[in-house]
Amino acid sequence: MLYELAVVMPVYNEECCIAPVINSWYMMLSNLKIDFIMIVLNDGSQDNTLEILFSLAYKKGVKIVNKPNSGHGSTILLGYHQATQIAQWVFQCDSDDELKAEDFPNLWLNRQKYVALFGQRQGHDSSLNRKFISSVSRIIVGLLFGKAIIDVNVPYRLIRSDILKPIVEQIPFNTLAPNVIISASLAKSGFAINNIPISYQYRQTGKVSIVKWRLWKLAILAGWQTLRYRLNFKKT
Repeated sequence: MLYELAVVMPVYNEECCIAPVINSWYMMLSNLKIDFIMIVLNDGSQDNTLEILFSLAYKKGVKIVNKPNSGHGSTILLGYHQATQIAQWVFQCDSDDELKAEDFPNLWLNRQKYVALFGQRQGHDSSLNRKFISSVSRIIVGLLFGKAIIDVNVPYRLIRSDILKPIVEQIPFNTLAPNVIISASLAKSGFAINNIPISYQYRQTGKVSIVKWRLWKLAILAGWQTLRYRLNFKKT
């Protein structure tokens, strides 16, 4: 492998916060003396996000991937496919600054005993709709796959590449919530997994791109995709 760690960060319309987010992660990873690459995937942003990303591309270890808009799920999967080819560990985080780089050492420094470490959001101050959907996702995964992972859709997860690679290869690119399916697969596997509390702060800039009725529609479809994956599940 070329790197110890590959960070997968999908981005969509985050011009107000993307520069400080990338800089904070870059500083944290550098201070930990990790041999890393940040794969930052611009999912067809309509604002000035891409221009800002290109202004940061000079940093060693930052790779900007510009792609047409295809949605959060397929963008994450593209990043995972690239990351598992070049790094021993893969970490995925979102770019909206809700989850901070300061909590990452708690995962990285405890990784040796586990194949995957998941953040468990504290003070999750999201809408009632999102809280309900998160709870339903957790219940579905718990019933079908096991309860090893508490926050099944958290965008703050560190997974060994040799474990993640065969999982993502089974997930279609049109999957809406691949992180839920990855959580489900790992929960079913019986591998050593750790859940680590992390701080959560509701986004201070921009706006959530999926709201109200569309959120429910996508949640139902994502639940069906998770169930279908369960029926076709292959233990890794």
